Amino acid sequence: METTIEEVKEVSEEEKELERKKKKNIKLYPFYRTFAWDLLFYYAIIYLFLTVEKKITAAEVLKFDAFYLFFKFLMQIPCTLLIQKIGKRKSLIIANFVMAFHILVIMFSVNFTMLLGSQVLCAFAFIIKGTCESDMLYDSLEHGEKRGVNFAKIDGRATSFYYFIDAVSAVLAGFLFVVNSYIPMILCFFFLLFSAFLSRKFEEIHKEERKMKIREEMKNIRYGFRSIVHSKRLRSLLIFNAMFVGLIKILQNLRNAVLIEVGMPKQYFGVIFAFLGIVSGIAAKYQGKIHKKHRNKTLSFLSLPTAVSCLLIGVLLLCHIRKEITIPCIFLLFVVQYTMKGPYYVLIKQYFNNFTTSEKRIKIATSNNLCENAIASCLIFGASFILGVVPIAYTTMIVGCIFTISFVLLLDYMRNTVGLKPEQYSKKEIL
Repeated sequence: METTIEEVKEVSEEEKELERKKKKNIKLYPFYRTFAWDLLFYYAIIYLFLTVEKKITAAEVLKFDAFYLFFKFLMQIPCTLLIQKIGKRKSLIIANFVMAFHILVIMFSVNFTMLLGSQVLCAFAFIIKGTCESDMLYDSLEHGEKRGVNFAKIDGRATSFYYFIDAVSAVLAGFLFVVNSYIPMILCFFFLLFSAFLSRKFEEIHKEERKMKIREEMKNIRYGFRSIVHSKRLRSLLIFNAMFVGLIKILQNLRNAVLIEVGMPKQYFGVIFAFLGIVSGIAAKYQGKIHKKHRNKTLSFLSLPTAVSCLLIGVLLLCHIRKEITIPCIFLLFVVQYTMKGPYYVLIKQYFNNFTTSEKRIKIATSNNLCENAIASCLIFGASFILGVVPIAYTTMIVGCIFTISFVLLLDYMRNTVGLKPEQYSKKEIL
């Protein structure tokens, strides 16, 4: 009887300790996520930093991004195995310190090869952060019907705070870059270092991680690919997603080159991209209404204006119209691109997850990540080749034409494979 009482007390103490850890994680997460979700002071000036300070060409900046996606493709499985081996907390701490170190590598790089080394580190860190960060909160929330709602509420609040800080940092980065190009990068490094120390305060909820073997992980990936190959719906979504992500990544760099081409002062880059980021955030909030209104034509609504806007920017640059007309028109086309990008990432996850179980979603998501990074990186490499051969005006027009034609053909094929009612799909489409 005494043994039983002691065992009950021991279990009770363990439960209290676990509850304490969960409450600590829940309290820490919003503050951590606000500063650690992405790179502050970075995106508004990185193109300028690489071309002005590191003396690489616009085409090489595109390769810089292409290699990042390619490295993510190569490191997806090793990073998953690392998380399974050492746990989420330790993996997250390592990832945050590696992320901070990758900024130092960029700052002290003396050639393009060293810059590519920074992207290996960045790919490693982002894969782990993307896998572990949200799970640190989700694992800490009580099981029940409201678990998903509570997660969305906490994560949404933290994300909104991040967008506000990111907008402020983007504005400051543009003006600070003019004072000294290294100041925004140094600030980015310190915020990442701060995030790394914050991540050390998380508690591991599930210490006994199931050790995953390489053979088992490869089996999961094979299953995901088999599901995609056998499902016309998933195959269509996979190709579409890889193309759209590739276009978004290409446009990130082309927009900077376009602003330089029209003579936009460097200090205003941050203001422009801060405003565009806010536009994207606002548009993301209306993703539900966009889907409800356009239904099976939602992907057409998001992709075609994005591709056509790229084409029109090239036409505007080639026409050599007065800057007073060209700059506002180009800015409006940028707004269109960011408006379409905002809801896309939310909606495409919804479409991939339709008609699947929880177990199969994980396998399909892993396969999709591999394909997305591989195909998108190839598309960016292609765009970098075009930019290395022809001026920015022709590049944007060529890229716009290629993607517009590709989306029209792909969307025409997808009419009979995506966006149908459940009863219209065959049994093998319902996973």
